[in-house]
Amino acid sequence: MSTLFESHLASLPLLGRGKVRENYALGADRLLMVTSDRISAFDVVMAEPIPGKGRVLTGMALFWFDRLAAVVPNHLTGIAPESVVDATEVDQVRGRSMVVKRLTPLPIEAVVRGYLAGSGWKEYRDSGAICGVALPAGLRNAERLPEPVFTPATKADLGEHDVNIDFAATVRAIGAELAEQVRAVSLALYAQASDYAATRGIVIADTKFEFGLDEHGTLTLMDEVLTADSSRFWPAASYEASLSAGTNPPSFDKQFLRDYLESVPGWDKRAPAPPLPSEVVAETAAKYREAWQRLAGTEPTTSG
Repeated sequence: MSTLFESHLASLPLLGRGKVRENYALGADRLLMVTSDRISAFDVVMAEPIPGKGRVLTGMALFWFDRLAAVVPNHLTGIAPESVVDATEVDQVRGRSMVVKRLTPLPIEAVVRGYLAGSGWKEYRDSGAICGVALPAGLRNAERLPEPVFTPATKADLGEHDVNIDFAATVRAIGAELAEQVRAVSLALYAQASDYAATRGIVIADTKFEFGLDEHGTLTLMDEVLTADSSRFWPAASYEASLSAGTNPPSFDKQFLRDYLESVPGWDKRAPAPPLPSEVVAETAAKYREAWQRLAGTEPTTSG
């Protein structure tokens, strides 16, 4: 199975490399976004790629952009990525790229939580709230919340950690009207996606959305959406048993990788990351493929 740790396209100007993606300029108003097979955890990029991951993420994002298009505009242009690069570079972009509108990104991540997990669980144990949202006492790890909550975070620089913020900080960052719109749209996206995922036997515990503004100031969904990189997907069939046992449900996302890294003695969650054993790489790849298969009902194309 082919892997791509980094893309190198001589035919287009490189604008930047993120933890997982490279962005290339297509004139003044469009970008070519290439999703590599890199994987990050705790905001640190691993040295080992996950075979096929970029194609799985791209396929999942395209699936959800289409399914949620009625909720909010997105950044897709419909232009084939293969048509904008040199013929010698097509293999680097096929199946793992999107030609998108160039937007002004908002400086926050719009996180929605329907269940108590991860950093939300840790914050709840300390304060009884998440991002300033008070929650009922006595909730258990992985328990469903009374209703989904909007818990935004800052966007950290590469190698730094995102920081949870409250709604007041969001208002200070982007203004009251836009903050209200982002919260409402994020909750609507999560509700619609969760309802669909439930029909596929998947619980979406939480997810994050990224938004930008187009040239008219229209709020636009961008980057990725409801992928195994940006969401926690749990199997509905085993959720109740895990909750009763007080354990984290098994997941179809990068939680498997996080759990492995948490078990590595002495790692302080800063670069460089410890090497990943081949079995951890293979199992992570399998979990990403299974998430796609369960949600979309088709087997992803991870080669070619």
